[in-house]
Amino acid sequence: MSHKSKNVLLGIVLLLCPTLSVLAQVPVNGFYPKKNTLTIAPSYSYKSSDQFFRGSTLSEGNPAELGKISSSIVSFYGQYAILDWLSSTVTLPFISVKSETGQPDPVQNVDQVDGIQDLGIFTKARILEKKYDNSSKITLGGAFGATLPVGNYEGAGVLSLGNQATTVNGSTIFLYSTPINIFSELQLGYSLRNSNDFDIPNAMLYSAKVGYHNELFYVHVKLDIQDSMSGLDIGSPEFGAAGGAAVLPETEVDFTNLSFDFYIPIYKDNMGISTGYGTTLTGRNYNKESVFSFGLVYTAR
Repeated sequence: MSHKSKNVLLGIVLLLCPTLSVLAQVPVNGFYPKKNTLTIAPSYSYKSSDQFFRGSTLSEGNPAELGKISSSIVSFYGQYAILDWLSSTVTLPFISVKSETGQPDPVQNVDQVDGIQDLGIFTKARILEKKYDNSSKITLGGAFGATLPVGNYEGAGVLSLGNQATTVNGSTIFLYSTPINIFSELQLGYSLRNSNDFDIPNAMLYSAKVGYHNELFYVHVKLDIQDSMSGLDIGSPEFGAAGGAAVLPETEVDFTNLSFDFYIPIYKDNMGISTGYGTTLTGRNYNKESVFSFGLVYTAR
């Protein structure tokens, strides 16, 4: 594999991140592109769910008898390498979410909501890199960033595009690469959430990834976990007394999501296609959902 091709493949970010960004992990990985590398990746994702974890109990339908809920997400992702060890990332999704049964949201009184959600800005830095005689490598890095509501959407309700909260996220990233192009990555992070309208729980964020790459393709499987530090359970007396669907952002949202991503170059070393699939394994006050994703990736140096 040429050095140039390798940089393209290793610079691909998980394009399933454009789920509701207040619930997503920090959108960075453990690879570090060369200085002045610019990556732009527009993507489309389709998400649907007809089951919901009410508290920790899986139930049919969604809150407020909305039945099946689907979301279409068009997202922009951009990454620029300021230095070989330092890069910045920007994300911005446009989301359309609707009740497939036509049942209106009990708070917003509509069965479909569209709009821009939250702007994400992140910085990633390599702290330590250790190379071994067998060509394997260990890399330790860190990421810090925030998401800011930029769309004029309602933060409450079942069909809300987000929580209308500002989040500050930080994570530590550990990457191990082998000489046969198999790699593993671990992330540990924390997310602080602040809202003028709701008491949104902070959360621990974990992820584990295993992948492989060569000159023809890149593939990985990833496990994402969110563990909220507090919050209400949907259906509990406390939830009803606090306002029901009007205080959904204050629930304890936990999840374990499994996802797969695949990338192939289609034009020289500059452009490729990414596809992905994700599903919820377990959750708490969270949709059991499936997500399909498709994206274009362009890299310039």
